Amino acid sequence: MERAIETFLFASRWLMAPMYVGLVGALAILLYSFGMELWHFALSIPGMSVDDAVMGVLALIDLSLAANLLLIVIFSGYENFVSRMDTAQHEDRPDWQDEVDFSGLKLKLVASIVAISGIHLLKVFMDVDKYTDDKIRWMVIIHLVFVISGVLLAAMDWITNNAKVSKKKVLKDAG
Repeated sequence: MERAIETFLFASRWLMAPMYVGLVGALAILLYSFGMELWHFALSIPGMSVDDAVMGVLALIDLSLAANLLLIVIFSGYENFVSRMDTAQHEDRPDWQDEVDFSGLKLKLVASIVAISGIHLLKVFMDVDKYTDDKIRWMVIIHLVFVISGVLLAAMDWITNNAKVSKKKVLKDAG
């Protein structure tokens, strides 16, 4: 009975696979949004100011960072929670793909969120007159919360990894 339950629980990881396929659909939506943003950006070139150019580029960077974040979640999530991808021999395989465990995934996610938040904040600062002081203050606070969360998450991972290394060393020295 225990073996059947464990087999069933282990097989249930495949319920995540459709979610990763759905994220590929979300990636396609981001690609469409990027194309539309680029099209509108290109059409506005004749009357574009320097600030408009910077804002347009920041919008494109923002979309590309969100797409990168999705790829990280799709690849790492699938490999960590569903199944290994048999792409080791593919010449275009990203170097980080085998190296991103759940801990690394969390750090990459937080780093991407901080970068996206920073770009949004930069866009606000480029057009500061459109925003109230209260809204700007909240955006800065939220960004700082993301930054502090990332630092604390990295510190926790560092402490955990050092504890594991120390424990292995103690066990090795005792043996």
